Amino acid sequence: MDGGPRVPEQRRAGSAATAETGTLRFGVLGPVRAWRGEEVLGTGSPQQRALLAALLLREGRTATAAELIDALWGTEPPPQALAAVRTYASRLRKILDPGVLVSESGGYAVRGLGEGALDVSVAQDLAAEAEKARGAGDLGAARKLLRQALALWDGEPLAGVPGPYAETQRTRLEEWRLQLLESRLDMDLEQGGHAEAVSELTALTAAHPLRERLRELLMLALYRSGRQAEALAVYADTRRLLAEELGVDPCPGLSDLQQRILRADAALAEPSAPVTEQSAAPVRPAQLPATVPDFTGRASFVADLSAVLSSASEAEGRVMAVSALAGIGGVGKTTLAVHVAHRARSAFPDGQLYVDLQGAGPRPAEPETVLGSFLRALGTADTAIPDSLEERSALYRSVLDGRRVLVLLDNAKDAAQVRPLLPGTEGCAALVTSRVRMLDLAGAHLVDLDVMSPDEALCLFTRIVGEERVAAERKAALDVVAACGFLPLAIRIAASRLAARRTWTVSVLAAKLADERRRLDELQAGDLAVKATFELGYGQLEPAQARAFRLLGLADGPDISLAAAAAVLDLPPEDTEELLESLVDTSLLESAAPNRYRFHDLVRLYARACAERDEDRPSEREAAMSRLLDFYLATAAGIYAIERPGDRLVDHLEPTEHEGLRFTEGAAALDWLYTEGECLLACVRQSAPTSRLRRGVDLLWAAKDLAESGANSRQYEATAIAVCKAAQEAGDTRAEGRARTTLTNVLLVSGRIQQAADEAQLAMDRAATAGDIAAGSWAANDRGLISLHQHRYEDGKVFFDRAIEGFSAAGNRAGEATTLFNLSRTHLAMGNIARAVDIARHGLALLAELGRTMRLANGHYALGMALTKANRHTEALDQFSEALTIFVDHRQRLWEGTTHFRIAEAHLAAHLPARAAQHAEQALAIGCIGGDRMRGNVLTLLGQALSTLGQVDRAKACWTEAVKLYEEHCAPEADEVRALLRPIATA
Repeated sequence: MDGGPRVPEQRRAGSAATAETGTLRFGVLGPVRAWRGEEVLGTGSPQQRALLAALLLREGRTATAAELIDALWGTEPPPQALAAVRTYASRLRKILDPGVLVSESGGYAVRGLGEGALDVSVAQDLAAEAEKARGAGDLGAARKLLRQALALWDGEPLAGVPGPYAETQRTRLEEWRLQLLESRLDMDLEQGGHAEAVSELTALTAAHPLRERLRELLMLALYRSGRQAEALAVYADTRRLLAEELGVDPCPGLSDLQQRILRADAALAEPSAPVTEQSAAPVRPAQLPATVPDFTGRASFVADLSAVLSSASEAEGRVMAVSALAGIGGVGKTTLAVHVAHRARSAFPDGQLYVDLQGAGPRPAEPETVLGSFLRALGTADTAIPDSLEERSALYRSVLDGRRVLVLLDNAKDAAQVRPLLPGTEGCAALVTSRVRMLDLAGAHLVDLDVMSPDEALCLFTRIVGEERVAAERKAALDVVAACGFLPLAIRIAASRLAARRTWTVSVLAAKLADERRRLDELQAGDLAVKATFELGYGQLEPAQARAFRLLGLADGPDISLAAAAAVLDLPPEDTEELLESLVDTSLLESAAPNRYRFHDLVRLYARACAERDEDRPSEREAAMSRLLDFYLATAAGIYAIERPGDRLVDHLEPTEHEGLRFTEGAAALDWLYTEGECLLACVRQSAPTSRLRRGVDLLWAAKDLAESGANSRQYEATAIAVCKAAQEAGDTRAEGRARTTLTNVLLVSGRIQQAADEAQLAMDRAATAGDIAAGSWAANDRGLISLHQHRYEDGKVFFDRAIEGFSAAGNRAGEATTLFNLSRTHLAMGNIARAVDIARHGLALLAELGRTMRLANGHYALGMALTKANRHTEALDQFSEALTIFVDHRQRLWEGTTHFRIAEAHLAAHLPARAAQHAEQALAIGCIGGDRMRGNVLTLLGQALSTLGQVDRAKACWTEAVKLYEEHCAPEADEVRALLRPIATA
């Protein structure tokens, strides 16, 4: 159930607080209670509370004595029932304010209560407002109001109150709560919340197995989550249960949904109103680059594209407007697209998004990275942005639904890069530029952009050079644009060169271009033409600006922060910011966000060429990159120390000469790490083939959270592979051992056990050769973990003992404790439960003095597993709760999901299958350490919980999927799950 304030603090939506001093308030959606302000009032015996409840629920109407007697005792009242009612009323009158409990016509009534004084009345008002909001199409507001209403329930209504009236009201109020809950869940699904709803619906259907509407919602949520087999299994379970319990068939709605799922009805695939709740003032991005003031010609293209964009806001039944501009480099695709986008801004009042997809460069932008940037620009919090491309793309479409936004996707590589970035909703539009014609971009309006006409080319040349100079030498000007092949970029370069040289005539330029052998050198066409254009701006820079331009261009990564740029330039942040902002003014640098800067990919290449050409001392380039690496390494090491106090790894990292940033609390430190993740990994890759290799490897190691959290796992793995190769080629066994340790870590996170085993053995061998105790200890720990996964428990104990010996010798208590937790799990797998409990407690004791570290969560996790096996389920759940809180605080999302799996195990062992299923669903929604293999474990457990609940067909679907996952990884668990399936197959 959604959380919310309890009744004493409840404020009625749209009204003043009801908890004013001296104001009476009452609660019946739970125990019958009364408050005066914040003071809790005694409401007497159970019968006296029953009288109060009966009067409160009549909403001011008078109840006769006979009615109250019947409410309290039914058909068999005690002999002194009337006297008892009068006594209860007298006692209540003394407790309540004067005039609240009144006597009239031989009965009683509660009158004169303030607005919002009774929780059930507040819930009724909220439900009514929610219905109005839903009718008006504001599902976000309706869901919020229903959450507030449902939060008023505090357990069983009228809890502990005797009598037939209370029993009837309990049933009524519980039925109403379920109706409100179904309504809220229905709207959750309408707005695309199907993945989150599965867990809650699984628990609810277990608690209310005959409630068909809940089953229907669960089927739809599972289907939209890509779990079609489970959705159909829910129907089969429901049909069997209804036949056995009631002797009836499922309702028509449930049967119809089953048929629609069987035929993969396209209308079921997407929510009917997938709107993400927005803040009161939604963010309206305005990211379009500036249009050129001398834009010339292209009238037919401008008219054509403008007509397509305008159709996005017209009721023509099209989902969205997409135009894809294709043509050779330098033909003016970006210039035209930006110009048209600016003209169309008024048709897209909710904002304009822009990205350079770097399709012409060696590393095109990854769609998931672009989606993360777009979602932030649209007001989505970092914590709400999912990891996978599919989830980000779905959230992006949901955020845009109902908005009118123009998206300009510049310099795309191909249609595959573009598809996840398209809005997909009515009222939005996309403009795409690319060097390739996107025939496979379904529904796109394709535009092939050719060179300019002679008149347009001359007009552009004239606007740049000036009317006076061109008019005097018109024929020479025609010769110039003809020599340029009417290519806009070539014309702009030629005209700019002329405009910058006041002593040249147009005839001088024409003569230079007339020589075909020199023409390309003069124009520097294609990519080199862009280089020549940048040269014009670079030549006007002051020495300090030019140095900053050159050195900053050396760094890879999508952008660079002000602090990192200051390290590259070896300047104070204030001076660095002044230089960078001046480069932004010259258009040689872009301001990506406050205190973040980026080069266009071709500008970066030009800056590097300048660095190679113009730096007086080549060593300055190496020094700049060394300072950047030091900045990242020192900062990452500090964050590692904050996250893992007592872990001595930081003492074994390569020393740095330049300082990094210093953080005093973990949240800001993690913000920096995840923001800088791509830039940091790019710096590691650049360091691989250089003398900076060892520091680069250590930076990768210190930033291991990027892999363990799942935030940058793929980039982290690619980087680890690169540094492994570089270290091997350099013959640096120390660097290779550490690099292979980082690669082992990311392979374990993804569940690729055999590959991890190979790398861990190499890591351990290289560490031993290099005498690297830090890498050797962690490699031994990893080999122990791998042995645990492979059921080689005796081998695992040997490796863990070796790791503990190494950590102990190095004074690394955190590392020693971590290994003890893994050793505990090994003993647990061997059946040594008491020993496993003792070892886990010993590890926790080692960490006790280090504070609430992230590794403390691993200890609670390991102890929880051991206590689960010891059938001490309450204690186990307490340990898992501690672990979960720490993992959430440290943003270890994959560990968070894995802990939910262990909580599900504990609940199942405690014979609480509904709770087990709910937590297993949360694990599936979040993801787990161990990749698909662990997902198989979760599905297996979920199937066991569902089978216990009588949902056999859905259990079969879960087990079938688990077998497939195990088979893909050649995991022995596949045989165990097949054994679970056999009784079902033969039934």
